[in-house]
Amino acid sequence: MLTPGYFLSMLATMVVSFPCSAPKFGNNSSMSAVDQLFSDLRSEGRKALMPFFTAGDPDMATTARIIHAAQSVGASLCEIGVPYSDPIADGPVIQASYQRALDRGFRLQQIMDLAENLKSDVTMPLVSMVSYAIIYRVGLKKYVQQAKAAGYAGAIVPDLLVEEAAELSRICAGEDFSLVQLVTPTTPRDRQVRIAESSSGFLYYVSVTGITGERTVLPGDLVDNVKWLRGQTELPICIGFGISGPETAAQLAPVADGLIVGSAVVRRVHDAGNSDAAVKHVTEFVKALRHAIDDAPTDVV
Repeated sequence: MLTPGYFLSMLATMVVSFPCSAPKFGNNSSMSAVDQLFSDLRSEGRKALMPFFTAGDPDMATTARIIHAAQSVGASLCEIGVPYSDPIADGPVIQASYQRALDRGFRLQQIMDLAENLKSDVTMPLVSMVSYAIIYRVGLKKYVQQAKAAGYAGAIVPDLLVEEAAELSRICAGEDFSLVQLVTPTTPRDRQVRIAESSSGFLYYVSVTGITGERTVLPGDLVDNVKWLRGQTELPICIGFGISGPETAAQLAPVADGLIVGSAVVRRVHDAGNSDAAVKHVTEFVKALRHAIDDAPTDVV
């Protein structure tokens, strides 16, 4: 039986990506909503801002409200975490948020209902962060079709090994549904290329080795690593793990096509104490991130 520890050890060898404009590597399907987003951003010379929210923390109504708030102040895309009892790469802040949602009775159907209810007034793409174990239990094709029908543009699947990705990649390509996997600093370079070949939408580059969490100092070789990866693919490269605030965002914005901010957002939602305060804090934080990214130089490495 494969254990969470096994997947943690294998995560260092995984890559995430999504196609956008004629990639050298990646799924060459027609454009998903994620592809269109990055095509538009590139034409405007702008970078994507992707906040992460845990579905159902503190409750589904608040999750919907903070997604609206994030869009209103410049989020380009939202990543919605599907609570899971054995998260693969998440640090204590996100793990705790998952457990709170599960303790309140979170069920998978709620994440489908969330996107369905947001369709009428949330225009930015939504992607789920979901364990492959959940997708497999539902059925690969069934999950993708249900998620797309609900309103999701793709899924980030952190525990999907490249050796097992072919079928899900094929299904996602057929549905114009972006399949995002992760690249870590310790992923062998030949493996990075292999994973890019089965990915679409954008590449999720993990900035640090280890689990999610806020950091004030990022690796010195980050720029060089991203520069090498950019030479292998034309897929957008988005950086996540460790972005703690506007200062970190400003440092990384010139390097990446987009930034993913998770623990710093989830912590603010929890610390707020109530729905109204959570919306207020998320609005202020996402607005500050947006300004920092927009004010940074736009040229990528």
